[in-house]
Amino acid sequence: MKLIASFLLAVPALAHALSSPDGQLQVDVSVNDQQQLVYTVQRAGQPVLLASRLGLVLEQGDYANGLKLASTSPVKIHREHYTLAAGKRSQIDYVANEQSFEVANAAGQHLLLTVRASNDGLALRYSVPGAGRKQFKEELTSFAFAPEARAWLQPMAEAKSGYKRVNPSYEEHYQMDIAVGTPSPSPAGWVFPALFRSGANWVALTEAGMDGRFHASRLRPDSAGGVYRFGLPDPREVFTGGGLLADVDGPLTTPWRVLAIGPLKTVMESTLGTDLAAPAVPFDKAKLKPGQASWSWALLKDEATVFDVQKRFIDYAADMHWNYTLVDAEWDRQIGDAKMKELASYGKTKGIGLLAWYNSAGDWNDTPQTPRSKLLTRADRQREFARVKAMGVAGLKVDFFGGDGASMQAYYVDLLKESAAAGLLMNFHGATLPRGWSRTYPHLMTMEAVRGLEFTTFTQDDQDAVVTHAAMLPFTRNLFDPMDFTPMVFGDIPNIKRATRNGFELAESVLFLSGIQHFAETPEGMATVPPYVKGLLRELPRHWDEVRFLDGEPGKFVVLARRAGKQWFVAGLNAGDTPRDVTLDLAWLGAREGQLITDGEGPREFSQGKLAAPAGKLTLAPHGGFVARFR
Repeated sequence: MKLIASFLLAVPALAHALSSPDGQLQVDVSVNDQQQLVYTVQRAGQPVLLASRLGLVLEQGDYANGLKLASTSPVKIHREHYTLAAGKRSQIDYVANEQSFEVANAAGQHLLLTVRASNDGLALRYSVPGAGRKQFKEELTSFAFAPEARAWLQPMAEAKSGYKRVNPSYEEHYQMDIAVGTPSPSPAGWVFPALFRSGANWVALTEAGMDGRFHASRLRPDSAGGVYRFGLPDPREVFTGGGLLADVDGPLTTPWRVLAIGPLKTVMESTLGTDLAAPAVPFDKAKLKPGQASWSWALLKDEATVFDVQKRFIDYAADMHWNYTLVDAEWDRQIGDAKMKELASYGKTKGIGLLAWYNSAGDWNDTPQTPRSKLLTRADRQREFARVKAMGVAGLKVDFFGGDGASMQAYYVDLLKESAAAGLLMNFHGATLPRGWSRTYPHLMTMEAVRGLEFTTFTQDDQDAVVTHAAMLPFTRNLFDPMDFTPMVFGDIPNIKRATRNGFELAESVLFLSGIQHFAETPEGMATVPPYVKGLLRELPRHWDEVRFLDGEPGKFVVLARRAGKQWFVAGLNAGDTPRDVTLDLAWLGAREGQLITDGEGPREFSQGKLAAPAGKLTLAPHGGFVARFR
């Protein structure tokens, strides 16, 4: 603590200390003795970030050094109310105190820093006013943690590595509870969200407010001394012939740099990742239907993308009271337009919408799966959207994107804007992190950007690692954005020995948040479960209204409660190799008693019972889990 105190005392007189509405969070912004813009963050009087850099460098101006404070705006209250079609809350009120700091460099050029402090964290972004071209070169924003802080981070895969040169796709395993300053094993750095524990507080770092004009960022691989800095995408992460970094005519505004801060419960219940995204574009509400989907590819692969199997999966979805079936890669060659139209028509009679897979790729990877290279231009997209709508398809799953460069971000946004106009739901795979897009584009039901269940069907090593991986995801990847992990298998996985118990798999159906939850289990596997399990899965809500974090530790175990209407679903899983006793504070449920489904004696068995409020006690089996439903 002496080191922290001396570090803070070294910061010169403050430009201003901005506090959150509840007064717990304080952000201090100043120009230091080296004429650099810096900030510190405290919560409840305890340091969270030590003195950390701020600033930008453009080809047309240096806002990193030689700065002086030109003006400071009055503090104002920022309020927004918005709804999410698919998110951890359906109705959200965002309240923050906002202040802007204008600095001038030695050439008399001005940079505006806007800071918002809310009860669950802070956000900041830069604006460079004026006419003329502005080419991004470097960002100085850093996050300096005390030496004793810990980190939970996912390495960023190097561009053009992996299957058919598809990386980066945000599909690596997390390094858990590591010392801050540990270098990334990848030269590409670390992905967002990045999770840290700083004293009594937790910090989740991400970015939001991506409008297609700016590149997506990551943390640099080197964080010597516990100082994490913004990194840039690889020069190869671009749309063919497109640009890498932000390059605009007129004013330049960066995305928001977002830090959820507080006790773990505060961070886990935070909505800052969508609070800082742009408001929703128009979309036909009659077509905006979250829910669940059957999906053959997870366990049956390409050979199952044929008419008879897909028709059987439509019947399966109807039997489970789900509302979609996803027809994956090679449908154009193995089924064809006429039979897809027949499938869509058949699904409509059953109340099931059809979703169709597309390959996004141009020449940025070597993936052979089709339909391929059909969405590259506006004319291409108009033609394909008209084609699938004529078949009766409700939405698309678009796969194999090319990274985080500004031109690739623009490609995502073009797809989102034009599919919204066409009334088609969207799902991106082999993709970047959503960064709040599900608010701006409510028809974006889900995105992958995760080492999902499919990897556990490829190798036993991935299967064995999935228990801790799944216990990590609610704290990081799925913290703010919908995640298409494609969970839940109760039966066999070909050539793989499952590492999870059935209760663990069932818990994922509630713990993992996705606008359309694509379940991996087949009709044959589902036929092995008791009627009470099928009954629960038939009645799962199609969207959630509220979330509560009840207990957990990243990578070890997690228990969440989700509300839909007047019903609460409490779910948890245990990644440990030994049983875990948990006692849950359920006083907010009153004296209600919940229907409990958990593991039976064997790994493929279930048992049922009751979980009573206000003090719920249960033992989670090794690699096991549970779901409790309170009506």
